[in-house]
Amino acid sequence: MTDLRFSTMISAMLSIALVAFSFVASLAAQGSDWPQWGRDASRNMVSPDKGVCTDFDAGKFVGTTDEIDAKTTRNVKWIAKLGSQSYGNPTVANGRIYVGTNNDSARDPKYKGDRSVIYCFDTKDGGLIWQLNIPKLGTGKVSDWEYLGICSSPAVEGDRVYVVSNRCEVMCLDVNGMADGNQGYQDEAQYAAGPGNPKIEIGAKDADIIWVTNMTDECGVFPHNITCCSVMIVGDRIWTSTSNGVDYGHVETPAPNAPSLIMLDKKTGKILAEEASGCSQRIFHSNWSSPAYLKTESVELAIFGGPDGCVYAFKPTPKEDEDGFNVLDEAWRFDCNPKEYRVDEQGKPRKYATRKGPSEVLGTPIVHAGKVYAVIGQDPEHGEGIGNLTCIDADGKEVWSYRKINRSMSTMSVVNGLLFAADYSGFIYCLDAQTGKEHWVHDTSGHIWGSTLVADGKLMIGSEDGFLTIIPATKEYSADDVKEIDMTSPIYSSPIVAQGVLYIATHTHLFAIEQSK
Repeated sequence: MTDLRFSTMISAMLSIALVAFSFVASLAAQGSDWPQWGRDASRNMVSPDKGVCTDFDAGKFVGTTDEIDAKTTRNVKWIAKLGSQSYGNPTVANGRIYVGTNNDSARDPKYKGDRSVIYCFDTKDGGLIWQLNIPKLGTGKVSDWEYLGICSSPAVEGDRVYVVSNRCEVMCLDVNGMADGNQGYQDEAQYAAGPGNPKIEIGAKDADIIWVTNMTDECGVFPHNITCCSVMIVGDRIWTSTSNGVDYGHVETPAPNAPSLIMLDKKTGKILAEEASGCSQRIFHSNWSSPAYLKTESVELAIFGGPDGCVYAFKPTPKEDEDGFNVLDEAWRFDCNPKEYRVDEQGKPRKYATRKGPSEVLGTPIVHAGKVYAVIGQDPEHGEGIGNLTCIDADGKEVWSYRKINRSMSTMSVVNGLLFAADYSGFIYCLDAQTGKEHWVHDTSGHIWGSTLVADGKLMIGSEDGFLTIIPATKEYSADDVKEIDMTSPIYSSPIVAQGVLYIATHTHLFAIEQSK
């Protein structure tokens, strides 16, 4: 082989290697999607993405309007206007971001008044691709609270989006909306109008519904205040809680025999099984927790935070009961309320919604390294009170518990052997994930509704006061390292990271944060 031919061959090999390296580096820089609540079925609020921008300014309002002046922002890629109340986390998949809100900033004049909405935006510029605009039930605070909108996160898989609506429905949507024609369900015009109302003309920027399963009709549930769950997809099945709860007066449970958790066929919406553990007969208030999935070499279990304060584990395959109905096979349950939360010193039951009384598992439990982590908490309307954080093994036995935490409705984060949690009182906790040993506690001085996110070595969480708190995700703590960013409006949802971009939904706006180039 001549020197020239050898040199040419080496040059070509180097060029191929360089292209391959550049492609891999490009994929690494892009990061990963966040297609469901908690990113995957473990629900562990941790992103693997690097290079996440946390040095930015969210901007200022233009005069007395609700418009943010883009000139006053820094490192903000784009801002999308939401409604007046937004609680559910955004989810991101394949260049699209999905977020729930209400209709107070209507993007289409045909949709008027109090309605619930899911927007699908383009992640490049925040432009609207389509929207699902849903009429309210008209039951008010009883089971479809005014102006709450969609309170849960959509789950995206392939060309399908799965949503729990304010009307106590599980829905499957086409990710492309009506842009590629009407598939599946064909009566979107009547659905958008509501039963008995004149149909609303559906356009190219409306959602394409594939199927709808009404849990009130099919399961007999009675949703309390609002229906809220981010569904879990495992194989061809969907798991979702039902939001079954007490009546408006908090006196009785109208549907004590209805399920709190169900399994559906993701292709058809057919209900495949219901839990029959009797937990609806023990409901304190409602069940708004989302299921998680525990998978080890020896066991697979669906994990559910119950409305009675217990964590339940169900086997993935249903079984037939004595009447021939398919029910979820309960593997174990664990009471997350210490005994003294349920009974006082005289042995009398403590009342629910009192400071020292028991709570439900409201925050979604997470799964990490074969263990389940769960907190107890209540509706913020009930105020602050005692809480408990428990680590449970795959057999349903307690590993450790931490009682210093207050009531919490937040989902947690475990990374590098550290557990990060937050409570409604505004405290952030860093514990050893294996032992429960406390490393540090930080007081944000603001109520926290959302969940911790750990990304690129930083912990991020929003508060009701509208501040995003950023802390190094290490067991060492210094107040000098804590950063607070004013996001202009209250934050009731949780930040997420997808493809290296930080997304934060405030009550009124969705921010895409990225280092300016």
